[in-house]
Amino acid sequence: MPPVTVAIVLIAAVAHAGWNLVSKYKKGDTLLFVGAYTTASAILCLPLAIGAAATGSQPITWTLVAAAAVSAALHLTYSLTLQAGYDRADLGVVYPIARGVGPLLTIVIAIFLLGERPTALAIIGALVILAGILVVTGNPFQRTGNRPLRGIAWGTTTGATIAAYTLWDAFAIGSIGLAPVSYYAGTLVVQVAFLAPAIIRRRTAFANTLRVNRAPIAAVAVLSPLAYILVLTAMQTSPVALVAPLREASIVIGALLAWRLFGEGHLARRLIGAVIVLAGIAGISL
Repeated sequence: MPPVTVAIVLIAAVAHAGWNLVSKYKKGDTLLFVGAYTTASAILCLPLAIGAAATGSQPITWTLVAAAAVSAALHLTYSLTLQAGYDRADLGVVYPIARGVGPLLTIVIAIFLLGERPTALAIIGALVILAGILVVTGNPFQRTGNRPLRGIAWGTTTGATIAAYTLWDAFAIGSIGLAPVSYYAGTLVVQVAFLAPAIIRRRTAFANTLRVNRAPIAAVAVLSPLAYILVLTAMQTSPVALVAPLREASIVIGALLAWRLFGEGHLARRLIGAVIVLAGIAGISL
């Protein structure tokens, strides 16, 4: 994978870890919180898509609309599942497991069903990254925090949704050839449309969600689309079987910050896992 592409995915990983940590500070209803930051993200990204349509670099076609609608359904399922997991278990359990299961499923499907053929060194690097993730995560069954088994279940379910939207988006960007910014803006608009009935029905509670979560909503609205548009950009030139595990370097950042901010412990193990992940990144980049 070209060094520039590796750098793009790693920047995306930092942004991704950032918005996941910020969302842990949210207050109130999960669905309304997701609706608030999704709407804000759509407002930020839509002008870019309109500009692309006006210049002809990415016309608004039925193919774009249909692909974005499928992606929106998958991303919305992911967002609601992830936030529900954060409400019910430790971030240090849900986040690493979700980000480990997702790329593992993606690699298997990309190689055996989609016919991608990364080099042997790249595959080894991807597996080393996953091994580092396991070290960072540790044994969730031994955790003394908030219902570790429940966290494992939510993390695994979230990971399955990650694999689903990653593979679909790789197809939309790589095979159909849709522009990343326009495509993702379309998914945000459709997600807002899906959420609109619930937001309108509970508009008083939605207004309260906006009031008490101003900072988390603003941060997630910027960092979430930034992270994923960078990943989509990388998918234009690199196999999804490599991009998917590489972007999970965010786990290392998230785990270290969870230790620092939430006191979740095991710093030495997390640092060892970070070194292993870095070794895997080196393998992919070579």
